[in-house]
Amino acid sequence: MKTRVSTITLLFFLGAVPAGLLAQSSGTSGKVGVVNIQEAILSTGEGKKSMADLQRKYQPRQAEVVKQNQDIQAINDQLQKQAATLSEDEQRRLNRDLEEKQKVLKRTTEDAQADFSADRDEMFRRIGQKMVNVIRDYAQKNSFSLVIGSDQIPIYYAATEIDLTDQIVKLYDAANPVDAPTTGGAATPSATRSTTPAATKPANKPKP
Repeated sequence: MKTRVSTITLLFFLGAVPAGLLAQSSGTSGKVGVVNIQEAILSTGEGKKSMADLQRKYQPRQAEVVKQNQDIQAINDQLQKQAATLSEDEQRRLNRDLEEKQKVLKRTTEDAQADFSADRDEMFRRIGQKMVNVIRDYAQKNSFSLVIGSDQIPIYYAATEIDLTDQIVKLYDAANPVDAPTTGGAATPSATRSTTPAATKPANKPKP
């Protein structure tokens, strides 16, 4: 499962419909800005630390998934390499063992992915709610009529100078300082796609 949060999911956790992400001011200046709120969340100090904490939290479970995959591969290798010498009873025993380990692996992977997704979504909700307030405050103070979530609706062209993402991240970090994460690099949207606990696809079960 990818860690990238879908548009609908992110809007749900922010407690808003699409219009709720549009920061409006009472002025009529016509100034418009865009913010990639998912990128902004993952670029904040709090977002980076939260993702690093999640990676550390789920590292043991990811290691367990890897170990289970290795056990499955070992049985597959034995069945394939010793097919000519194994008795029928031994082949049946190994195949039963293989089936059971594959079932356990499936449960382990699904449980880890579900728990990771729940923790990740809570992180997006917590930071996103505070970030929306930062965006609204910035828009009102700087006479913006509209600030659009560029990752929420299609935008076919936007001048670079109206992208407020970096400014919002700086304002958020100033208002919500955190200690730098002790391990792990910056959590960018592309980098975090690989952090969900997942198993490599096990080899197909050989026929008895």
